[in-house]
Amino acid sequence: MMNASAPLDEAYQRLHRTGPEFGGDRDGNHGLANHGPMAAEVLVRRGHGAQVSPWLDTYLARLIELPSSREPINEQNLRDALGGGRARVGDWAEYFTRQMAEHPWQHVLTTWWPVLLPGITAGATHGAIRVGHAVRSLTGGVGELARAELAHALAFWAARCRPIPGATPPSGNLSPEQALAGIPHLADQSGVIARRLARLADVPGWPAAQAALRAPANADDVPKLLDELVRAATVRYLHHAHGSPILLVHTATAPNAIKHTLPALPPEMWAPSLAAVWSAVAALVSAYEPGHTVPQAELPDVPRADDPIAELLERAVANGDEHVIKFTDTAVDVYQASGDPDALRAAVRARHLIVPE
Repeated sequence: MMNASAPLDEAYQRLHRTGPEFGGDRDGNHGLANHGPMAAEVLVRRGHGAQVSPWLDTYLARLIELPSSREPINEQNLRDALGGGRARVGDWAEYFTRQMAEHPWQHVLTTWWPVLLPGITAGATHGAIRVGHAVRSLTGGVGELARAELAHALAFWAARCRPIPGATPPSGNLSPEQALAGIPHLADQSGVIARRLARLADVPGWPAAQAALRAPANADDVPKLLDELVRAATVRYLHHAHGSPILLVHTATAPNAIKHTLPALPPEMWAPSLAAVWSAVAALVSAYEPGHTVPQAELPDVPRADDPIAELLERAVANGDEHVIKFTDTAVDVYQASGDPDALRAAVRARHLIVPE
């Protein structure tokens, strides 16, 4: 009988020759994130491991090779290398691969988590999301290749580390649903994500809107707040996805990735993790969410199959787009935890709006 992790091991072997992003300008900026490892992890965990290899056969054609290391990173220069962009991706991959060989992966994760957390918007939050999927692989029993995947994920996050202007931790009393409704939108929602986020500091009420979220009473309160945030963002996608169907996916998938990373982190890191990902979600809402919703009559129905979850997952796999696969995974998490049918409808809407390349 085949080892259940075999398709994921094969995927990691094939993908670790590729860089964490592709496309962009001549300097390697404003490109697209490599979703291969994240989508493969979802497919295997959701029982579609047989589809991983053929899916990769198509997806790999879009990717580029992992950049070579140019200047080794050490304890003296690593702070200067943070946020160094695509030019430093190979250096960071070499550094974290070495760290994984010398230390337990949990030690590497907890050492670097607070360093990278302020730059959570790295690669439109894909650095943190990729780390979350790698941690799920490791806690699920996948071995050495998952350690290598965590090294590559941390390398991407470090290379693209980008702080959020005016990031403000929660200190209010609003639920995530209420707080999301109060996020002010950028007046000019144009340009690539880096340019949009740079304008956030000039948005009236931006710090106060972030602060309005209820602060966790203690560490044990953080997972509940993250659950509420993931649910609120998933359902909000149903009504606002037309503004930017791909970018707004990450308002749900980013906090979901953080939620699944918490068990591998010490409790004292949980509240800062919530604060960071909340600011990232708020930033994406401000930068990409439209000011109007679509009429209820235009929204999709819940799948009518006897097993709507299986139906959603099968249709996401058939669609093939990496964002649809990952968002459907998150929407299923929400539905299984809350029973909210709007989570399933949000996944259907993502599939309708996002056409695979």
